[in-house]
Amino acid sequence: MKKIIALAIILLSSNINGQTLKGKITSTTGEAIPFASIFIKDTNTGTTADEHGNYELKATKGKLAIVASTIGFLSERKIITLHSSEEKIVNFTLTETAEILDQVTVTGTRTDKRRTNSPVIVNVINSQTLANVQACNLSEGLKFQTGLRVETDCQTCNYTQLRMNGLAGGYSQILINGRPIFSPLTGLYGLEQVPTNMIERIEVVRGGGSALYGSSAIGGTVNVITKIPKKNNYSIGYTYQNTKGTSDHIIAGNTTIINENRNAGASFFINNRRRAMYDANDDNFSELPELKNNSFGTNLFFLPTENQKIEVNFSKMNEYRYGGEMVDKAPHFAMQSEERVHDVYVGNVDYQINFNDNKSSIISYFATQYTDREHYTGIRPDENTPEDTKHLANPPYGNSTTTTFQGGLQFNHKLEEFLGGNNVITIGGEFVQDDVFDVIDAYEYKVDQLTQNYGFFFQSDWEISNKWNLLTGVRYDNHTLNALKDDGTEKNITNNVASPRVSLLFKPFENTQIRGTWGTGFRAPQAFDTDLHIAFAGGGVSRVVLADDLKRERSNSYTFSFNYDKPTEHYIYGFTIESFYTNLENAFYLEPIGEDTYGEVFEKRNGDGAVVQGITLETRLNYDGILQLDAGFTYQSSRYDTAVNNSDDLPLKRDFLRTPSTYGYATATYTPNQKFKTALNLVYTGRMEVLHLASELPNITADEYFTSPSFFNLGINSSYTFEIDKLNTNIELTAGIKNIFDDYQPVFDTGKDRDSNFIYGPASPRTYTLGVKFTSN
Repeated sequence: MKKIIALAIILLSSNINGQTLKGKITSTTGEAIPFASIFIKDTNTGTTADEHGNYELKATKGKLAIVASTIGFLSERKIITLHSSEEKIVNFTLTETAEILDQVTVTGTRTDKRRTNSPVIVNVINSQTLANVQACNLSEGLKFQTGLRVETDCQTCNYTQLRMNGLAGGYSQILINGRPIFSPLTGLYGLEQVPTNMIERIEVVRGGGSALYGSSAIGGTVNVITKIPKKNNYSIGYTYQNTKGTSDHIIAGNTTIINENRNAGASFFINNRRRAMYDANDDNFSELPELKNNSFGTNLFFLPTENQKIEVNFSKMNEYRYGGEMVDKAPHFAMQSEERVHDVYVGNVDYQINFNDNKSSIISYFATQYTDREHYTGIRPDENTPEDTKHLANPPYGNSTTTTFQGGLQFNHKLEEFLGGNNVITIGGEFVQDDVFDVIDAYEYKVDQLTQNYGFFFQSDWEISNKWNLLTGVRYDNHTLNALKDDGTEKNITNNVASPRVSLLFKPFENTQIRGTWGTGFRAPQAFDTDLHIAFAGGGVSRVVLADDLKRERSNSYTFSFNYDKPTEHYIYGFTIESFYTNLENAFYLEPIGEDTYGEVFEKRNGDGAVVQGITLETRLNYDGILQLDAGFTYQSSRYDTAVNNSDDLPLKRDFLRTPSTYGYATATYTPNQKFKTALNLVYTGRMEVLHLASELPNITADEYFTSPSFFNLGINSSYTFEIDKLNTNIELTAGIKNIFDDYQPVFDTGKDRDSNFIYGPASPRTYTLGVKFTSN
């Protein structure tokens, strides 16, 4: 009997000791986390990692929940199945709480700054969020940020613009790697031309950022930061989207190379997209245009010494876009159509040197953007008429080019003992030149303008104590516009503008920040993105011209916010309340001034002024990296001081058009383990008034103000990852639905005489997505 018991004990102990868990605990940056705790949930079995983050743990067979945790990081749980006499490798990647709450950003102060220490709120959209919401390009990703709304403004070509805090696209400045080279022409379609696999993260500053970034930053600043080399890896993926029978194929690839000394590296991306046209109302005229996109680029860095860095970025984007009558002919044979062929080149070189024990640094930079566009915008007259013969003989094809240059120098110096605190002084100067040329001979239409801006900025970032931080700054701009008018005469406008800004941060309690900001800015009189779009309406084309006495816009912006975030061992939760108020002097608006041979003409004029004000609410929750919830809601109003004329047939109106009083977003991501993930997303757009111009169609006989319905655009995306250890490769399969409930514009104008600007709501109807991606593990 004793022998039997002894044998059983031996067999049992060998069975227990035969199952071994091994692995390594690292952070999201790839660095080992020493002395982390690893244990099997609901048992007393556990161990501690060594100084290199490695661990080994004996376990019983069966289905187990393994948890890794350490101070300052969110815990991570993995569900595994352990078989008899098996040695299983289980690695953990823990997310630092500071990575979620206290990311380092550069846009708010133009220097590296922890978010919780910055007097200016900087919100971040990272590449993982872009993947969760199934964003294919920058336009789709910006919808998931408080105070931001991306709208589609043309039924034919689907150009988009970004509205921040109720202000139109021309009031927001879009930066690429901190440089304002997103030109007016690029801004017309560029939001859709920047693929998401090019983007590392997007930093958003709402409100008066013009003290650092110059003209057009009244509504706020969006800084697109491209992929940064971190470690050797690669990914290549294919996504198929189907919009009610319309196919969309996307191929995206990335790779990163770092040398052994980690003092040089490069990242590369490629993107190819092919989407067919979609007709929502069966009139053989598209509501979603055909797209053919090809993009590629690189981001290089080199550290010549420990205190020097050289960074080079380059990207090339090509896009073909066609919308209108769905015919297999040249565009001018269609009854109505728009065709665009864009070639966009973007690049910048940055050099930084640190000295004086890293208390001082000098940054020099040069950036450029060049866009070449061939385009057609036309309505064909009735066939077999003299007008049709004239149209076919001289179709309205056009050419556009825009070249942007920026060069600058920035000096930073840290005063470690400044009236009891620390102060980072930033001084800099830069030159920006933007040359826009756009011509359509058949319409006798031409934009030929050169803008030059010399800017000088000074900033004091004074950390008075652990509770108080005062940011003050001023920017001086000398802005010159040279424009050649249609009659051959020149228009020369020079503005000298000083734009101060003051921001105060107060931390009354732990995890709490109260911020207040006052800033001024200006918007120069020039042709901005939406002004360069020629719209169809009533059988003709509408264009925008600049008034002779057009003056700059000036702004005074005020924001006040309360932010609270609470990190615990398993949870991070918090909220932000922010109020904003912006007063515009000489606010721009479009005045209809009549018609000519080709259609209606609008003139950009100065109004008396306008006030944009409102409040935003953000909430967020993260549970052990398993559940992440984010939501944002905006309530606001945008009104001119004096009512403006939008149509000679309609009463004057003070309210901004195409500006809802309420809008917001929400996302929820469930990641129970490293293999499976499900993400929900919602974009809400409240009711708004839209101008609907009369056409020769029976559904509208006179111009009208149309109140759109509210829209709830709900999406879902799920993914599962298969690990192939022998090939050091992961295979990720994804499936999702965009706009699940098909909450889309119910009625469009039809035919060639439609008002193409009569479009509102979500960018596309219900769309199914499938994807596969191969990545290194």
